[in-house]
This record gives sequence, structure tokens and C-alpha cells, in this order.
Amino acid sequence: MRLVSLALIGLVMAFAADAQAQTPQTRVRGAVERLEGHSLTVKAQDGAVTTVALAPNYSIGAVVKASMADIRKGSFVGVGARPQAGGGLAAVQVFIFPEAMRGTGEGHKPWGVLPDSTMTNATVAETVSQVEGGSVTLTYPGGEQTIAIPPEANIIMAAPAQTGDLVAGAQVAMTASRQADGSLSSSRVTIAKAGAQLPL
Repeated sequence: MRLVSLALIGLVMAFAADAQAQTPQTRVRGAVERLEGHSLTVKAQDGAVTTVALAPNYSIGAVVKASMADIRKGSFVGVGARPQAGGGLAAVQVFIFPEAMRGTGEGHKPWGVLPDSTMTNATVAETVSQVEGGSVTLTYPGGEQTIAIPPEANIIMAAPAQTGDLVAGAQVAMTASRQADGSLSSSRVTIAKAGAQLPL
């Protein structure tokens, strides 16, 4: 059985802002149809079926559902956000990093996953809980951001996983590299567990 190191989970979800990829990248998200050796077939919500070749030493990790209560002062988080009406930023996705990954991709930068979006990987300086959602103030070297966390934001945190979790119907996401022959390959897979939504 293959257990993923927590350090790799953050890379799976691109919170480390891996912008220096040398080969074309594509996001693959959906339900596992089958795993045959190192060949993983995934069916997307729109019905498209994609087969990805997994690297011989591929890693696997999971995300589990979290809540505003899990975002504590001093936590290191990655917040994908978009501008909200009236100004400011509203979170689309919040990933609570394990302590071993503190400092990963630290800073505030464009997030290529959604139009007009940003990713802020930073330390929580303050949290404000409200009846509907809340907000966090994040600090990083040279800056600070206060971001609203609406109830619909996808809040997740890392959890271990193993190859045996890649069963039919499991919800997975990965970043795959397009090879010269058009095929896709990946070295990391993320599974959504315990009611979690897949990371974008």
C-alpha cells in the first residue's frame, strides 16, 4: 500500500503555484471508473472519459471536509478567492495546510484555476465568525489580505490515503502532463473523502 506524504498533497492541489511546468498541464476531475495497474480511468461530470498513466512512484492523498471552526489563528492556509460585489475578496476554496507544509507557496498571487481569481497562501492573523460564513485576515511577507468566507466556500484539509481507496466511484482530482503522443500522465492523485468536495 502506498501512503502519500503530506507535503505532496499540497502539490496535488497546486496551492504551491507551480507555474514553471515544462509540459502542458491539464486538470482531470471526476469519478474513478477503473484502475488497471498504473492506468487510471476517470469519468467527468459531463460524461467525458479520460485515462491517465500514473507514474511508477505516484503518490496519493486525500482531502476531507472542514469548516470555519477549523480555521484558527496561527493556521497556515491557502485561500482561492474572487472579487466580490462592493469590493474585497470572497473565498471560493480554503485549504488548511498541515503544519509540516507551513510556508508553502507563501504570498498573494493570481490563481489560474478561475478567471480574475487570486491565491493567498498565508498565516491566519485573525478570524471573524458570523451567522453566515465569516472572514479571515491573512498575513505574509510584505502584505496582508482580509478575505470573506461565504457559507458555500469549499473548506478542506489534508488526510492520508492509499491505493486501495482508488475504487470505482471515488471522486478524484489530479494535474496531468500532456505527452508528445497526446497521452496524459500524472504522479499525484487526490481523493475527496468524508463528504469533501474535490479541490479546483
